[in-house]
Amino acid sequence: MNPSNYLPSVSIDCVILGFHDNELRVLLLKLKNQAIWALPGGFVEVDQDLDLAATAILKNRTGLQDIFLKQFKVFGAANRTQRETVDKMVKDGLLPESSRAWFAQRFISVGYYALVEYSKVVKPQPDFTSEVCEWVPLNHLPPMIIDHAEIIQHAHVTLKKELNHQPIGLNLLPDEFTIPELQALYETILMRKLDRRNFRRKILTYGILVDTGQRRMGAQNRAPIIYKFDEKAYQEVLTRELENGVF
Repeated sequence: MNPSNYLPSVSIDCVILGFHDNELRVLLLKLKNQAIWALPGGFVEVDQDLDLAATAILKNRTGLQDIFLKQFKVFGAANRTQRETVDKMVKDGLLPESSRAWFAQRFISVGYYALVEYSKVVKPQPDFTSEVCEWVPLNHLPPMIIDHAEIIQHAHVTLKKELNHQPIGLNLLPDEFTIPELQALYETILMRKLDRRNFRRKILTYGILVDTGQRRMGAQNRAPIIYKFDEKAYQEVLTRELENGVF
């Protein structure tokens, strides 16, 4: 990379979240020849909008476009850049010597969270410093570089706060799903159990689900009905009834 093409001291870190097997998962990069992991991230070109830079990072890692993406916090602790980490990466060949000064400068990182439908990310792509890019359960994070575990924690807190104000289910679930699967998503994000009957009654009251006329055969709960979201109704409800919270 040519440092003159990028804004100095500004970086982006993306918390890319997916939902699979009743688990909330985050897409992480394992650094080459290291027992440490990192969030997908990058820098901002001098003539590039911040959101476009984040969108490019998401596309490079997931291959997807037009997915839900939102800025949630800026991380600017004076000691967040660790010179010893950069020195080790140069020593281990992850970074060229010519990039040492650039990576060792103090960076203020803009945090984004993205919501993607798990099955659509067919083959996550590592970047030039990493050997693998894969989904990791949010509640079983491996050792993380610098403050990336803190960034993930803040993203999860933000997601819980915005559960009633953003199209969370629309972005994390497949196109067709059952009410128990939708409830499992809410419970996973909120980290608490919800009453089954109460959840079903409330979610059906909002008129955001469309009965597909099919049933999930072989499921535990007597072949539950398969639904899909009415996207227009979902967006309308988010700006109206859900403003005071649902659960």
